[in-house]
Amino acid sequence: MAEKGDPVDDNGGQSGRRVPGAQRKYKLPTEERLTRAAIHYLDRYASSQENLRNVLSRKVKRAATANGRSPEDFREIVDRVVAKCRRAGMVDDRTYAETKLVGLRRRGRSKRQIEATLASKGVDRDLIATVIDQDDTSELEAALTYARRRRLGPWRTRGQREERREKDMAALCRAGYPYEIARKVIDAADDGEAPSAAF
Repeated sequence: MAEKGDPVDDNGGQSGRRVPGAQRKYKLPTEERLTRAAIHYLDRYASSQENLRNVLSRKVKRAATANGRSPEDFREIVDRVVAKCRRAGMVDDRTYAETKLVGLRRRGRSKRQIEATLASKGVDRDLIATVIDQDDTSELEAALTYARRRRLGPWRTRGQREERREKDMAALCRAGYPYEIARKVIDAADDGEAPSAAF
């Protein structure tokens, strides 16, 4: 079924499909429309306040530009919608940071990577430091998880370990781990067990 505002076909009716080459029509942002967009986004993704603000601001920029308006005209509406979502408990930076940290640690991410990821989502630096300080996963444990997932060092097939040692060390260092931790993980005993007990 065609949505209101869809380009019309050659017969003057709404076909429900976008006419090739037709320009999409954007409605000017209102608080109600942006609230619906925020709820739709937050139903699908966890988000920080700043990230939600960026998502809504991109929508506003497209619609405002298409209608010959300045995105700045709608900044207060974006701020009100973000504040409304925060008051409703739909977006909370601490909960977002804690949840994101757990997920990233599960994938073997280093503190440096986690800090960079949270900062890129607009989480306050002090909050990032607080959340990371409360994390009880050591860098060594996280590095072991990363190496196991990527099949580095002790998890390489026999015969490849020595020839790939330097590349495996470099991979861990690029992932944000200090050289000493990378060395311990890559040089751990090849006994089929996670080598954390050795350290």
